[in-house]
Amino acid sequence: MKILSFRDANGESFGVFDVDRGLVDVGRKCVHKSLREALIAGAMDEIAAIANNNEADYQLEDVKLLPVIPDPDKIICAGLNYKDHVEEFVRDMPEHITLFSRLTNTLVAHDEPIVRPRVSEHFDFEGELTLIIGKSGRHIAESEALSHIAGYTCFLDASVRDYQRHSVTAGKNFHKTGPLGPWMVTSDEIPDPASLELTTRLNGEIVQNSTTDLLIYSIPYIISYVSSFTPLVAGDIIATGTPAGVGNGRTPKLFMKQGDIIEVEISKIGVLRNTVIDE
Repeated sequence: MKILSFRDANGESFGVFDVDRGLVDVGRKCVHKSLREALIAGAMDEIAAIANNNEADYQLEDVKLLPVIPDPDKIICAGLNYKDHVEEFVRDMPEHITLFSRLTNTLVAHDEPIVRPRVSEHFDFEGELTLIIGKSGRHIAESEALSHIAGYTCFLDASVRDYQRHSVTAGKNFHKTGPLGPWMVTSDEIPDPASLELTTRLNGEIVQNSTTDLLIYSIPYIISYVSSFTPLVAGDIIATGTPAGVGNGRTPKLFMKQGDIIEVEISKIGVLRNTVIDE
């Protein structure tokens, strides 16, 4: 299933999208008023039943998409987690996983503008495969980690590089710099997240192209590691890192500017597309 969050004239809801049928508004046909709330309740079977037993309420163009999870409890991101990305900067493979967190107000929906901050022109692109936790847990074993995933989506970890040099927290947390979407593809449709192709395009030109089997630290390892220091709850977002090709690693450097169109495409998921505007 493709599950997304959206806004219409009556407010916010969530639903299941099928390219042939359209969008079924699940949120207004059940007691769960948000996708995060439904995940916390373990309502995936209920979501599927509602989607299968009802006609579409909308076509995709009839609603405004929201970030897949508009209100996550936490957003955790892995850094330097692709072998080719490490090689374009530091070359030595990291001995430990690197993590940072993002604020909820950095999230942006598919087709919503992302904002290049006025204080910097070093606005870089990082396409990433991202997972959404579906089952809460603490001290999750790697062997059990995949069973805690509700689904996968695309993420653009837009980074303000000059700020990142002196503060990762600042460089990764400018307002409206984290597109997430367009939807979550449920994990039953992606049994092996290490077999996906990730492509980032800037104004139609491919700038990143890699496969998720090049992750240094696997998705099960990341989940296990994160859950060792904080409880993971349904609706949490974990971004798994970006491959080589980022603008800061190029000669000459290539940064996003107003009017640019940036796309992150991941096989079996789809395309996340955003336009860059100046603050």
